[in-house]
Amino acid sequence: MQTILILSLVAAAIGSGLIAGIFFAFSTFIMTAFSRIPAEQGIAAMNSINVTIVRSPFMALFVPTAILCLVISVMAVINWRGGASALMLAGAALYLLASFVSTIVFNVPMNDALEKVSGNGPQAAELWATYLRDWTWWNHVRTIASLLASVAFVRALMLV
Repeated sequence: MQTILILSLVAAAIGSGLIAGIFFAFSTFIMTAFSRIPAEQGIAAMNSINVTIVRSPFMALFVPTAILCLVISVMAVINWRGGASALMLAGAALYLLASFVSTIVFNVPMNDALEKVSGNGPQAAELWATYLRDWTWWNHVRTIASLLASVAFVRALMLV
């Protein structure tokens, strides 16, 4: 059981860290670059990313890391290890709620709305401006949460 726990923590630390890096790229330069081009081009680029990402290796990292977080949560509760278990639960909650669930609840519906708008005209420009602001804000949340989850998993590894 100890080996499974350690391997799960290592994989979750790596997975959440890689996801944090992907989200970090969007928060720090991708969305800024999109904000500097015409709305029609930004919308087209983001829609292309949104179609591509669900068929990419990103999903093979994003979803399994969430599943690992569930497994880690169960192991933390079943075999309580004090601070290590608290860190395991904190890391899992950060990733599951602030990264995974917030993606489903906030970012994906914004992506779906963006897909339905024509790439030009005042309505598109207005939606694009709102999208850039709101989507990026939630992406900042996902970035920080994923990074903190990774840190929590690494710290828990040091205690188990």
